[in-house]
Amino acid sequence: MFKNKSKLVVPGFQFSAVKCGIKYENRLDLGLAWSEGPASVAGAFTTNLIKAAPVVISQNRVHSGIARAILVNSGYANTCTGRQGYSDANLLTSEVARILGVPAGSILVASTGTIGIPLPVEKMRNSLPPLVKILNPEKANDFIQSILTTDTFPKVVYTRKVIGGRKVTLFGIAKGAGMIMPNMATMLSFVFTDLAIPAPLLRPIFKVAVDESFNRITVDGDTSTNDTALCLANGLAGNGRPRGRSLSQVESLITETLKELAKMIVLDGEGATRLVEILVEGARNPREADLVARTIANSPLVKTAIYGAEPNWGRIIAAAGRSGVRINPDRVDIRFGDLPVVRSSLGIPGAQKRAIPLLKKKEVKIRVNLNQGKARASILTCDFSEGYVKINAGYMT
Repeated sequence: MFKNKSKLVVPGFQFSAVKCGIKYENRLDLGLAWSEGPASVAGAFTTNLIKAAPVVISQNRVHSGIARAILVNSGYANTCTGRQGYSDANLLTSEVARILGVPAGSILVASTGTIGIPLPVEKMRNSLPPLVKILNPEKANDFIQSILTTDTFPKVVYTRKVIGGRKVTLFGIAKGAGMIMPNMATMLSFVFTDLAIPAPLLRPIFKVAVDESFNRITVDGDTSTNDTALCLANGLAGNGRPRGRSLSQVESLITETLKELAKMIVLDGEGATRLVEILVEGARNPREADLVARTIANSPLVKTAIYGAEPNWGRIIAAAGRSGVRINPDRVDIRFGDLPVVRSSLGIPGAQKRAIPLLKKKEVKIRVNLNQGKARASILTCDFSEGYVKINAGYMT
């Protein structure tokens, strides 16, 4: 269903990117996505109390329910830059709005990169006229490149589906590789579609989709200051207001798109070699299942053991025990894939050796059954390697 396309064209949307030299020379680092007509918009943002200026601005602007463009930069996050950071972001979006001839409040903004360094605002301002001039329906690949930082590959989902008797196109992108922990992740994600759907209906659908995708992944347990996910729907598909079966199709389409992007983010975790699913079953309620799963998924000891294909189930059960959830210490079962390694909190003789090949696979599944109820929760994570340390030991300098 989801395949990358060489021409990522969505009716009514145009894209562009330029090499502005924000942090690095000769790199696409300033991008623009433009809706030719007013688009319904929904958004989700970081829950970190330290928020980037572009997050606060976009968070306020999506309340209107209508957007025309997204201006994005990589290199510097425009976080902890004081009043100047807000002034710079407002200046840039106002200038884009002036050139495009639309209200400044319809221009959303996002930034990613190093915290605490002001944007080179004059350099960026001078790049805006050519950025607008080269807007093109077939320049989505350039726009994607402009949002990447430590990513090793772009995260892209592109699909077409018949909804309400009309062909609908949906194009989703994301960046993110480290500082990944809900809510949300250190990530930017943008979804563009010609689906016809009013903002009041799009908002709850997008919120659920984010909760089921970006809020269920972790790479390192850190929560960024710049997390932004936006969905723009310009209505050109003419499918009519979704209801009944068509509404279910819309919900599924958006949720599955974000899940696919979320999985790509974890696969591209900084220095990651394996994708890991932590599935906790038999909990008293979903909240407790989720808390246990997150604690295991964020454990450096668990993650380094998986990197070494070391079936040390003791690290897993110890993480579950410190999760804050009241569990019965004598009832925990653990499986690597379908292989039982722990039953009633006791290791199964010979199981660890048989588990080694399972942990050497590209995708690893760890199942923990608390045997206390029927609730379950799943979190996607990855292993920790030397690569993660090397990337983050020199990220700023």
